[in-house]
Amino acid sequence: MKKFFEDIKKDIKFKSAGPGKKLTEASSSKAEVVQSSCGSKHNRNAPSEGSQRAGAAALARIEQHPRPKVHTSQDAIRNQVKRELETAALADKERSNPEEESKVVEKDLSCLSVSGVYFTCPLTGATLTKSEREVHIKEAILMRFEEDAVEASVMMVHTFNKDREKVKAAVDIMSKYIENICKNPTEEKYRKIKLSNKVYQEKVRCVDGCREFLEALGFTSILLPVEGQEEEEEFLVLLEHGPDALELMKERRDRLQRGEPVRAQLDRQPQAFRSSPHGQRFELPPDFYNLTAEELKREQQQRSESVEKNAMMRTKAMREKEEQRERRKYNYTLLRIRLPDGSLLQGTFYAWDRLTTLFCFVRDSLVDGWRPFELLAPGGQKLTESEEVALAECNLVPAALLTFSWDAAVQADITAAGGSSSAILKPELLETLWTLS
Repeated sequence: MKKFFEDIKKDIKFKSAGPGKKLTEASSSKAEVVQSSCGSKHNRNAPSEGSQRAGAAALARIEQHPRPKVHTSQDAIRNQVKRELETAALADKERSNPEEESKVVEKDLSCLSVSGVYFTCPLTGATLTKSEREVHIKEAILMRFEEDAVEASVMMVHTFNKDREKVKAAVDIMSKYIENICKNPTEEKYRKIKLSNKVYQEKVRCVDGCREFLEALGFTSILLPVEGQEEEEEFLVLLEHGPDALELMKERRDRLQRGEPVRAQLDRQPQAFRSSPHGQRFELPPDFYNLTAEELKREQQQRSESVEKNAMMRTKAMREKEEQRERRKYNYTLLRIRLPDGSLLQGTFYAWDRLTTLFCFVRDSLVDGWRPFELLAPGGQKLTESEEVALAECNLVPAALLTFSWDAAVQADITAAGGSSSAILKPELLETLWTLS
């Protein structure tokens, strides 16, 4: 056994570079977004000519030259992230170019009800636009290798790969590697993974983060002779296998199996407004639409024919089908809640968020969040928190003004006891009180 490891150490030709390399300053900068009901999103600079040439050169090298047998995938992933950053910046520039935008989405940004849809990275806390979120999260995960390579590689496996079936297959195979080692700690064959092996090639290699996870466990890349072949082949070999190391491997396997994708969280952009007769007026930015500019043009043309359409006799089924099609046009919805003192509370939601999410948002914004309350939709429809119904299904997309009221029985008891709070919303919301124009 001892001789086996001595021979391996002599045969080491290459060891994968550590994953803890820092990203460039340009790629690690955080997005700064000013949230304002009347403010506009700042324009972003497109990548410089030098950045574009560097990205193109990196891509050309990857495409023209085969990957060396012994190589960590993180450099390739970093290059990919950089290219995605440049693509996102160019996309932002194209959307902000007034000459290329559809007339349908040309609006005075100072009059928009909200400047856009934004997200928060759970790893860095940065505020991001839709086009930035995916690339930023990839970048943040790569930076985690400096702190915890196992955690970062688990995040890679579950976040970088869209095909959940492939991820599950790869996780199962790597779990089997670990189980075999733990059950047979003295068997050399279980501590060696031949990278040309069909199962590894088809199930593990194609999933980003798998190799990083194995290396974080302690597997080392080594070139070893293969019987019947002149050329050596690459193996991942686990050199250490003491009892403590085996227990640690089991714990890390469990972390891999429990892993979940890292997703940017929707920034609800809570905002309070003074009492205003314009509460039902909404001007939404293009981010709210699940449509392209061309589709928006067609929608505008269809609206011009709506008077004719409404005059026709339509069945209930036809109307319901049209309502469902209308709802699918929007990914998000902007909701305002009119409070008893006339002030307004505003927040951004997914169109398919449940009513529970809306009630939690309102409750978290109140000074007396413990008090029961009611919300009425346009038309007087009472919304019930316990119902598992989406906002879109309640016809609350793409925007709606709701009416808030305290529970009558509880309010009567509080009034009878002589207790009543003058402020409804929390101080942090009242500090940035806006007036609707």
